[in-house]
Amino acid sequence: MQSKSTATKSFTAQSEEHQGIHVAIIMDGNGRWAARRGLPRLAGHRAGVAAVRRTVEHAPDLSIGRLTLYAFSSDNWRRPADEVQGIFWLLRAYLRLEPDRLKQQGTRLEVIGRRDRLSKQLRHEIERAECATSKGRNLHLRVAIDYSSRDAITRAAVGASRNLSRDRPPSEELLGRMLAETLTAECGEVDLLIRTGGEKRLSDFLLWESAYAELHFTDRMWPDFDAADLEAALQEFSRRERRFGGVPGAAGQSDAVDGGCAMIAPGSRPFKVKFSAK
Repeated sequence: MQSKSTATKSFTAQSEEHQGIHVAIIMDGNGRWAARRGLPRLAGHRAGVAAVRRTVEHAPDLSIGRLTLYAFSSDNWRRPADEVQGIFWLLRAYLRLEPDRLKQQGTRLEVIGRRDRLSKQLRHEIERAECATSKGRNLHLRVAIDYSSRDAITRAAVGASRNLSRDRPPSEELLGRMLAETLTAECGEVDLLIRTGGEKRLSDFLLWESAYAELHFTDRMWPDFDAADLEAALQEFSRRERRFGGVPGAAGQSDAVDGGCAMIAPGSRPFKVKFSAK
């Protein structure tokens, strides 16, 4: 793992609660990584846990303040029962063993997604881990389990409808604002979405929140993803010009300044990221 002193660029940022940008990762390639080595698929998932630990440890060094990891999608229930069982065993182990490390790192853990289909034991581990790390301020780590973005949007729409007058239909603007507030209130919009494993699709992950996200696809399998890969994605991200549908230099549109890039995602907490070569 690279140390902060060997990083080619240094990022600093500010937001209201957690410093830094919001990075989301689709952790793909565990099964193929194992197959190429003649190992069972669960061995790939086990190796993927180590990659999670590396990423979480290194994220604050790159001024990532919010990190959302796609651990188990709602569609993953279609996988063989023994693989699903093994994945949930690994999730329970992670939630049981990792909170002490996360607390030392100042990381707050939150699990997003449905919980009604999870076992009682897993729900207990989730609640215990969330409570134990609730005071973390260096990194807000969200792990998506039994997660579907379409389902999240649908549930947000249902929740919004309950707060609206039945006598007067809401305007599109009002409904859109209510949905945005529900879906992005906790972590804001995604700034950078990374997918490992060579595939190039979003797979029902943070669809609303990623409307203006920069996308980074890599052929690296998730178990091999390390600090250098994360830093490379951030370096590429820093070179992109984010316009959010506007024109650089126009009123209200931020331009790159002082060797850095100004980034304000619609619906996100405002912040500016600057970087300088070391």
